[in-house]
Amino acid sequence: MDTTVEQLYGSKVRKYFEVHNVVYKILTLETTEETKSMELVLHILEEVHKFGLDRRTEPIIAIGGGVCLDSVGLAAASLYRRRTPYIRVPTTLLSYVDASVGAKNGVNFCNCKNKLGTYTPPIATFLDRSFIQTIPRRHISNGLGEILKMAIMKHKGLFELLEKHGKYLLDTKFQSRNGLACHGDAALTTTRLAIQTMLEELAPNLWEDDLDRLVDYGHIISPELEMKVLPSLMHGEAVNIDMAFMTYVSHDIGLITSEEKNRMVQCMRNLELPVWHKGCSLQLIKKALAERFKHSGGKLRLPLPTGLGTAGMS
Repeated sequence: MDTTVEQLYGSKVRKYFEVHNVVYKILTLETTEETKSMELVLHILEEVHKFGLDRRTEPIIAIGGGVCLDSVGLAAASLYRRRTPYIRVPTTLLSYVDASVGAKNGVNFCNCKNKLGTYTPPIATFLDRSFIQTIPRRHISNGLGEILKMAIMKHKGLFELLEKHGKYLLDTKFQSRNGLACHGDAALTTTRLAIQTMLEELAPNLWEDDLDRLVDYGHIISPELEMKVLPSLMHGEAVNIDMAFMTYVSHDIGLITSEEKNRMVQCMRNLELPVWHKGCSLQLIKKALAERFKHSGGKLRLPLPTGLGTAGMS
């Protein structure tokens, strides 16, 4: 469990386990991009070994943001006794719509984002938006970056939801509220559509055999940028800077209109996401594109918007 999550919710988790007569141990972890490494994974494995876990019947439960879910997933799913069942409980908006689905687990290595990892899905993911009410506003905006990615790539209705209700979602921290008919249950609808569209893209290509992936939108330049400027940019913020850049590329080559480009960028700003960073230099962009070329079968494979809610590979 992430240390901050333990401070906020640890007593409730302990009470739940005790009421249900569960034999457990809570291991608190400092989970940040700076600590997301094999050292953290080995620490988890040492504690699992001490506990004497039965890998056939006793799951490891990861409760935290994406770094926690990734690190525990790598330790449990792929390394300890070759495979141990694990459950994801995401507690940030970003992990709720992104790290909660899919099969990937990874940690940073040699200053490269998620360079070490595996493809092993959890046995279950438990989604509870009440966790999100205690995270700072910037973290809500950070998660909205990944939701906006799916909206631009896959679902015009989701994009329009973000245009209309984005500030409300930031203000209410994605908690459902009664008596506000003009917003309906925007939080539930937005998260459901984000996860649904994410699953539609990931499920048929869980092990990434097909390298033409629309979900890579926002993930061409951002890995290099995010690692270079740590900790000044969060993941969703770096992704959005990448998306903003690629939106202009898409407009310049005639895939989207000026109106569509402007609506996309304005939506980013309304969600309080950055659209540029001084660290995003031409040198960094060239390096990122070279890495993309090297690891994508000798092609750039750029996912680009072709309209609001539609996309293609270039």
